[in-house]
Amino acid sequence: MTDVVKVFSDLVNERRSVRAFLPKPVAQSELESIFGLAQRAPSNCNTQPWQVAVASGESIENLRSKILPAFSAGEWTMDFPYDGKYQGVYKERQYKAAADLYDAMGITRENKVARNEQFMKNYEFFGAPHVAFLFLPEPFGLREAADLGMYAQTLMLSIAAHGLASCPQTALSFNCDLVRQELNIDPANKLLFGLSFGFEDTKHAVNACRTDRAELSDTVKFYS
Repeated sequence: MTDVVKVFSDLVNERRSVRAFLPKPVAQSELESIFGLAQRAPSNCNTQPWQVAVASGESIENLRSKILPAFSAGEWTMDFPYDGKYQGVYKERQYKAAADLYDAMGITRENKVARNEQFMKNYEFFGAPHVAFLFLPEPFGLREAADLGMYAQTLMLSIAAHGLASCPQTALSFNCDLVRQELNIDPANKLLFGLSFGFEDTKHAVNACRTDRAELSDTVKFYS
């Protein structure tokens, strides 16, 4: 294994979804370095079909104080439907991931209250000092959403390379109108998901969670 491969291997293996952060903010110069590297992500015909809004300081605190009450009151607005139906092995993986998460915190399947409380921490950004909202500009669709996904993965690897942690959150797309209003975002930019990030709280039980991955042979076929 070459040095470059080892560095990349370590980075990929270290990146994971973190659900408890320290309140310590990341310096602006480091934020610009992180997002500058992410800008190198590939896209079809180099169209770079993404718009990203990064909230910190007062802006994230305003969102933190408004999104949770809005969601709790049933004030949901979504730009993209959340209608995925998992079946077979995909449902098994979904259930296993949830079980791993709650087991790390000692929350039983029957404890619906504690499970709901943990879910609602999505809308507190898990205590993170920063959150990035990833938008797909109109009139882009499925193919460009794939480009945005490649950008998001590059961004998360960049965050990890800077010694920080992140968590991509579909839940943060459930209040798209509120997010646009608070951050003065053009309505033509449609919110796909959010990404909380910052310094990991290594002492929090939730961050002991480790999810597994399918065997390579289950997902990749080599032909010759």
